[in-house]
Amino acid sequence: MKKVILLACLCGTLFACGDVEKKAGEKLQAARQAFELGNYSEAKMQIDSIKILYPKAFETRRAGIGLMQEVELKEQEKSLAYLDSMLQVKQAEFDAVKGKYTFEKDAEYQKIGHYLHPSQVLEKNLHRSYLRFQVDETGVMSMTSIYCGSHNIHHVAVKVTAPDGSFAETPASKDSYETTDLGEKIEKADYKLGEDGNVMGFLYLNKDKNIKVNYQGERPYSTNMTPADRQALASVYELAQLLSSMTEIKKNMEEANLKIEFVKKKMEERSNKSQE
Repeated sequence: MKKVILLACLCGTLFACGDVEKKAGEKLQAARQAFELGNYSEAKMQIDSIKILYPKAFETRRAGIGLMQEVELKEQEKSLAYLDSMLQVKQAEFDAVKGKYTFEKDAEYQKIGHYLHPSQVLEKNLHRSYLRFQVDETGVMSMTSIYCGSHNIHHVAVKVTAPDGSFAETPASKDSYETTDLGEKIEKADYKLGEDGNVMGFLYLNKDKNIKVNYQGERPYSTNMTPADRQALASVYELAQLLSSMTEIKKNMEEANLKIEFVKKKMEERSNKSQE
């Protein structure tokens, strides 16, 4: 009687295991169909459900791991193709406008050059107090407040005010310096976009309005932005948006390539194990 009971239990276990594998196999088949249709999210959900609903369906789960790797590989390849097409569009936009800017780079000292509006090259703005704007090749925009006068004001920040009284103000610059040239006092303070108290964003929103610039230092000093300087700000700001988007796309492409390399390596390791 004990043998009969044991045999019955064994058969019941085998039938139960077979039933589990069958149901898990149905989920795997649904995942394959979704994968073939390009519905990668659905395929991944079906594969994940096998592990949750049928944890003892070991053979099907192993097959699911292989399919998951195929899904992830196709996902990244599709993403890479999309990013590449986006980069080509942005590159074409950049090629169409880059000739409007002056490019400066000291090959001996600088790894990254920067663009600025032609009206703001230093040679055209000697002995003048103004806000100068530039953007580097990666899309990082910066502003320099330049003061020239007979006496130092020791400024480290600027406040810009629109006609309606609204304003924006930089925090103290992390990079400022002073010098003297033939008796003229020259002060410069740099501010990066994102660390400028939104001054550059404020100026862009008010690019068509008269803007007063107050230099924040030991002595009061103020000036008005010229129309040319406002145009330079708007032009460089828009170029910065374009270059930063290109940099972000390139970063995402690098990440996609790394993921593709990782998945292919895992697939190769799995293939080698199955052949052993």
